[in-house]
Amino acid sequence: MAINAQGIACHRTGQACHIVYSPYNCGHISILHTILRPISLLPAILLLGGCTSTSGYHNPKDPFEPFNRSMYQFNDTLDRAVLKPVARGYRAVVPPPGRTMVNNFFSNLGDVVVTLNDVLQFKFVQALSDSGRFLINTTLGAGGLADAASAFGFPKHNEDFGQTLGYWGIESGPYLVLPFFGPSSVRDGVGLYADSVTSLTNNIRPASSRNQTILFNGVRVRANLLENEQLLEQAGLDPYSFMRDAYLSYRQSQVYDGHPPRPQYEDDEEDTPPPPPKPQAVPAPAPGASSAVPAAGPAGK
Repeated sequence: MAINAQGIACHRTGQACHIVYSPYNCGHISILHTILRPISLLPAILLLGGCTSTSGYHNPKDPFEPFNRSMYQFNDTLDRAVLKPVARGYRAVVPPPGRTMVNNFFSNLGDVVVTLNDVLQFKFVQALSDSGRFLINTTLGAGGLADAASAFGFPKHNEDFGQTLGYWGIESGPYLVLPFFGPSSVRDGVGLYADSVTSLTNNIRPASSRNQTILFNGVRVRANLLENEQLLEQAGLDPYSFMRDAYLSYRQSQVYDGHPPRPQYEDDEEDTPPPPPKPQAVPAPAPGASSAVPAAGPAGK
């Protein structure tokens, strides 16, 4: 599976391919993974279409698949029983303009983590842009309720410590599904902890206010996904395999800022035409030999 700069997912293991996905907004997303991930990492999730796994296909990045599948089922059951019903209530009570302001507020808080990781990746121009975005939205945007920075030409970026580790050449490691936290990897698990230390949301005091804010943010994110999840359910896919492959490809795309190296596939060699044969060099005549070609004699002689 590969994802281009626009986030379009495409699988090359012999399946049909038409869906879009972003791991942090998936229809079957787990509770704490959505809640604790830095808000700046929440990209638009749904991609359109999907890829059904071929029979017997095994992703080498998933050596712990039995454990991961059990954790996926646990997280999915918890999500359906707790977070999804609450998210439906949130959408029913809060009108769209109010939900937009809440989304802007949490996105603005996440720009602090984004800026720190800009600096760690030596993206200093982007760091100036993201810090300016935070200052503008915090002041002119009424504490981040309005996205005033975009009107001034300060675009939204998404960076986190997992991407920073990948930027400096650290591989993702095996795919992991963590209890409560959902899809991750060894590298991203370390990044998740590091970002939680610097997250403004996680540093709210007292602890009761922090926990309420984190839970409210989780409900907000889950509510944004209620419409998107129907596409995956109707596509008849294996949701575990789809989420795993899309997550790994999406994170690879993020590390390379939307331009990951093109993966090599077995059928690439078959599709590549063979190179044309090299022309054979004509040997030079021996010294003293005549270069004239004798005329052919009459036919039959």
